[in-house]
Amino acid sequence: MSKPENEPAPEPAANPWPDGLRFAFGTLTVLPVPVSRWDREAARTGMLCASVAGLVVGLCAALTGWLFLLLGAGPLLAAVATTAVPAVLTRGLHLDGLADTADGLGSGRPAADALRIMKQSDIGPFGVITLLFVLLAQVAALSQAYGASWTGGVYATVVSATVARLALTLGSRAGVPAARPEGLGAAVAETVPLRGALLVVAVVTAIGALLGAYDGMYGVVRGVFAVLVACAAAEFLLRHCVRRFGGVTGDVFGALAETAATTALVVLVLS
Repeated sequence: MSKPENEPAPEPAANPWPDGLRFAFGTLTVLPVPVSRWDREAARTGMLCASVAGLVVGLCAALTGWLFLLLGAGPLLAAVATTAVPAVLTRGLHLDGLADTADGLGSGRPAADALRIMKQSDIGPFGVITLLFVLLAQVAALSQAYGASWTGGVYATVVSATVARLALTLGSRAGVPAARPEGLGAAVAETVPLRGALLVVAVVTAIGALLGAYDGMYGVVRGVFAVLVACAAAEFLLRHCVRRFGGVTGDVFGALAETAATTALVVLVLS
């Protein structure tokens, strides 16, 4: 059958990636990137691009640490400055989510009560203790990495920040429901196809290996190991939160990011 002469040609599908990048940077950082779309397609592409935002945050943090070393600071001060940058660039959103999730899990209450505790504005003892040890671990690991070499510190910073956002992609995959019908967690929950999430894992792992090549084959293997172990730690926490809360929330996403970042840093310095 021939096409009618007066029938208008179909409009080409809009490219979702620019909107997805804006969604990733607009929701995961304080960088002045306006979010033009909040629909599920933009959320899906944004979560697939989350590691790109993490890479930018990591580069900013690594540059800060390197400048401190260049100005004569020791490894410990450079590590503190490096750790502060991701907190500033996210307004402490992920650290706040980590503390709230720790309070919810530590309460031992049923899911509804635990979610209510997490939504409160104050931080309980479980959250304070968790924040203290996580930040101490990050600073200590970065200090050791900078103490070995400035390249090692820069590498650890970039990898940890990137894999932290990779954990968000995994947490947004299909089959992981939202614990609440509202909030950022509900907006991005189950938006990422499993195949897409695994593809991003492969890409970030390859980046970790490529950047680790500065230290030869040992660095390549170490980079791959750090990314995969960090993903495994975040996955363990994700499954525990789904069992306890019935799904994910924005706070859980923050906890996943900080767990993955800390695990990657510890693995890099221990290996």
